[in-house]
Amino acid sequence: MKENRNDPQAYFKLSYGLFVLTAKDGEKDNGCIINTVQQLTDTPKRITVSVNKSNYTHDMILKTGEFNVSVLTEDAYFAVFEHFGFQSGRDTDKFAANPALNRSENGIIYLSDCVNAVISGKVTDAIDYDTHTLFVADVTEAFVLSDAPSVTYSYYFEHIKPKPERQNNKKKGYVCKICGYVYEGETLPDDFVCPICKHGADDFEPLF
Repeated sequence: MKENRNDPQAYFKLSYGLFVLTAKDGEKDNGCIINTVQQLTDTPKRITVSVNKSNYTHDMILKTGEFNVSVLTEDAYFAVFEHFGFQSGRDTDKFAANPALNRSENGIIYLSDCVNAVISGKVTDAIDYDTHTLFVADVTEAFVLSDAPSVTYSYYFEHIKPKPERQNNKKKGYVCKICGYVYEGETLPDDFVCPICKHGADDFEPLF
């Protein structure tokens, strides 16, 4: 059965989670993991994505003006994060070994395994923020693939990322349960606000 390609339920999958951002330049596809996708407006359907400039995927979007966002779920395995990482090299074709992947109407690959929704965007504005670019995009497609819950940064650290061996000389700190930002220090100030997701100290927990 063909998916509803303008499904409003797809936007409910967005959260302070982890996403695979994909783009295409000529015959080459690439992708990287990002953690900032927001619905900006409802009419028209518009989203923003924040992408590190050092990513090759960033350059593809800057050149072509189109991208896909695959929303990862809690059943995503660590190999997905290893493969895509939080950086995408310029000499790497992330999909070269697997050409039989799904493509949306814009011709860009999207993931279907361990993904609950896909949203395609056409860039209308690009705002420079030093190390990152904030892309503002009109949604051209949005469809749901599963009912599985979206993965959050805290779930990723707790259940997916392999736990490092504890070391006596490790720095103490606190991690944001919402987005995964790490504050290093013996004590977290009561009035501390996460610089990424803007949640307060109550949403932090000790690293170890």
